[in-house]
Amino acid sequence: MKILVMGLPGSGKTYLSERLVPLLDAAWYNADVVRKMANDWDFSDDGRDRQAKRMRTFADFEKSHGRFVVCDFVCPTKATRKKFGADIVVWLDTIKEGRYEDTNKIFQKPDKVNFHITEWNDHNHKDIAQEILKNV
Repeated sequence: MKILVMGLPGSGKTYLSERLVPLLDAAWYNADVVRKMANDWDFSDDGRDRQAKRMRTFADFEKSHGRFVVCDFVCPTKATRKKFGADIVVWLDTIKEGRYEDTNKIFQKPDKVNFHITEWNDHNHKDIAQEILKNV
């Protein structure tokens, strides 16, 4: 199962993911780590497109081996989210603007999410994991 943890830079994607992953015994791909491995820091439309496809490749591999996989990245547009093809979307809607103006300008709110997080608490990750495991 492919789980996309998305939101603006600074919204808490990595924070949530690092707490969610052990509860699901999931593989985890963080966008910054994947970009570093690929040595690809291009944030143009083409670069964001490549990143969505790259994250999908890793996620599809894990899913094909029967694992949960959590991928946390901004995934700012409907097109990049479609390219990634998540089974479950967690939207961290915890800030109104991220730290990068170019990302703020292109960010499109998702139409459909499974979990919409608007504030931090000590149990978001536990609630999400419990709901995912209940419905598997």
